[in-house]
Amino acid sequence: MLKLVDKFRSRYALVLIMLILLMVATLIPENPLYNLNWALLSTLLVFVAILVFFWSFERSQVSSKLVAFIATMSALAAVARIAFSAIVSLQPATFIIMICAYVFGPQIGFMVGAISALVSNFFLGQGPWTPWQMLCWGLCGVLASFLAIGQNEFRLGRFTVMAGFLGLFYGWVINLWHWAAFMYPLNIKTFLAVYASSVVFDVIHAIGNMVFSVLFGTTFYHVLKRFKKYI
Repeated sequence: MLKLVDKFRSRYALVLIMLILLMVATLIPENPLYNLNWALLSTLLVFVAILVFFWSFERSQVSSKLVAFIATMSALAAVARIAFSAIVSLQPATFIIMICAYVFGPQIGFMVGAISALVSNFFLGQGPWTPWQMLCWGLCGVLASFLAIGQNEFRLGRFTVMAGFLGLFYGWVINLWHWAAFMYPLNIKTFLAVYASSVVFDVIHAIGNMVFSVLFGTTFYHVLKRFKKYI
């Protein structure tokens, strides 16, 4: 588990550095990227980052049972998201992604998160926000997997706190896309306005995650733990 986490950390760090350098290039005069549209550029960079993670998964040795598990849990998370779509920001998908990552590690957590967003948006609507949602939920899975390091039992308290934080984290990252795509000019005032307008929705997401964790966390953990023995 520790080796897998270290490998993911190094890959994420490399991708993050590349994204930051490309963003900085848009601010430096006399280069092809200067003054490029941030909304378009950031979405393209997020899309490239997702491809890197999928390529990493493709190169790893994964059994057919594990592929079937990813497909099943991604479908479950997608259906859960669609079922609760009438209630704004209530996302059972986040909890499902987190518990999968907690049991199976960061790679599986990222794949379940990214695929869940892609599949559910076939029903809820695809758009330039889809890569951002895929990356956000994938990262939620990766961050949740860190809770399991050195743990032999399920720590419901820690998991619930992380679930609340990731509800806020998801909103914070998606707000970056909303700010870059729809706000003008891009300054601190419009940035704060976007984040202030989303506080209620982010809190609903966070509270929902915590409720789902308390109600179903232990049960899901034991079921997935037993299933892991046969993979």
